[in-house]
Amino acid sequence: MSKDLSGLPGVGDKTLEKLKESGYDNLMSIAAASGGELSAATGIGVETVSRIIAEARQKLKMGFEPASEVLKKRDQVGKITTGSKTLDVLLGGGIETQAITEMHGAFGSGKSQLAHQLAVSVQLPKEKGGLGGKAIFIDTEQTFRPERLRQMAEALGLDPKKAMENIFVARAYNSDHQVLLAEKAEEILKKENVKLIVVDSVTSSFRSDYTGRGTLADRQQKLNRHLHKLQSLADVYNVAIYVTNQVMARPDVLFGDPTAPIGGHILGHQATFRVYLRKSKGEKRVAKLIDSPSLPEGEAVFRLLTEGVRD
Repeated sequence: MSKDLSGLPGVGDKTLEKLKESGYDNLMSIAAASGGELSAATGIGVETVSRIIAEARQKLKMGFEPASEVLKKRDQVGKITTGSKTLDVLLGGGIETQAITEMHGAFGSGKSQLAHQLAVSVQLPKEKGGLGGKAIFIDTEQTFRPERLRQMAEALGLDPKKAMENIFVARAYNSDHQVLLAEKAEEILKKENVKLIVVDSVTSSFRSDYTGRGTLADRQQKLNRHLHKLQSLADVYNVAIYVTNQVMARPDVLFGDPTAPIGGHILGHQATFRVYLRKSKGEKRVAKLIDSPSLPEGEAVFRLLTEGVRD
């Protein structure tokens, strides 16, 4: 797929420069943008922008295509091992690229531990369940622990110092900062062989910035845009997106589990895979696959050890 912008007919050097300066330096990033978004970012008029987007889409043949072509694209999907074979089986082979995997559960259910494990596992070669790639870690709850990475890397026979250099970390202080970091992540994706983006947790800063029912619509709209950005990074750069989410108590539930994931339908629809994690005895954790486009619902039991996530 041609990524060069010079092939766009009727686009002058000045306009090209503006597009590149605003971070739209390949056809896919332009084709996937909306007219308003591209106009606001570049300062180019809406009419011109609409024509540029149409040209980019034309060049990339972004219309209908046979299912056989879609299957070819699916062949590029990579899987990252979680460290537990039973959990990998539940997820159809591991955490998928080109998709958002959301894990929700109460405090201590293992969401952040799994985030750390994946940031290390992604660096393994393909034959060992990795993708030989690097990771980006957006930390919103101060859960990131480099010493945990060291333990996990040593357990997998990786050089801990090198493993940590392959993980780019940023702490998000509020929802605006979190949205900005997702955009900044693209700059790293262009330069480095990143195969995983972790957001731990995806909803907490939105929840603290928007309190009360009156702000719910604004919060959900902003969360929706953020998730769309993450999905677009997953598609364009073939990376896996792993997000964690908190749960809230539902006092109206009398039978079964009285918790529900935060984020409502927006997160429910945007996440390709949704998994509910809960604590069991000791180091045991139970993962329940709640939603997936192709896999049956099911459960897997895994353990959280000093070495990381294991069967």
